[in-house]
Amino acid sequence: MNKFLEQMIAALTEPAMQQEMLTGIWETIYSTVAATVLACALGLILGVILVAGEKDGVRPLPGPLMKFINIVINILRSVPFLILMMMLLPVFKPIIGTSIGTPAAILPLVAAAAPFVARLVETSLREVDKGVIEAAQSMGCTPFQIIWKVILPESKPGLVAGFVTALITILGYGSMAGFIGGGGLGYLVFSGISTV
Repeated sequence: MNKFLEQMIAALTEPAMQQEMLTGIWETIYSTVAATVLACALGLILGVILVAGEKDGVRPLPGPLMKFINIVINILRSVPFLILMMMLLPVFKPIIGTSIGTPAAILPLVAAAAPFVARLVETSLREVDKGVIEAAQSMGCTPFQIIWKVILPESKPGLVAGFVTALITILGYGSMAGFIGGGGLGYLVFSGISTV
């Protein structure tokens, strides 16, 4: 065991390895933050649609559209991340221009995390007291005003907790993305394991 620790310390003191570690850390932070911002924005929109667009919501949408959105979200949430990423890399390649590296991992990360965030947002929005929404409707607020000035502020603590959970989940997804060429610390660990 001591020999292994000595080898690890020797490897980490080499300038080339330190540069690789710094690059991996930067790529991980970059992809995690970018994917979290995009996934939270998309998930917030989807979550609001799921709550406001239901039959008893503030802005009901057609039933078939709501069923379609729910089915797509459920399918994307149920597929394991690595399989989903392998399926989506060729789809996003024309948009990004590459299927390897950190930029290529961001859109699949968003596609995997946005449905998860949408369900977290939906849960938070459903916790808002119906009486507050009815009071806003009785005062003549538009559906947009009810969503923007009543529902979202009332559910802010749950939304913040959901977004933090999404950040942690995306960080874990990003590490797994490195195993199939997504860059970051996951790729650094994978390349270290494959050389042993």
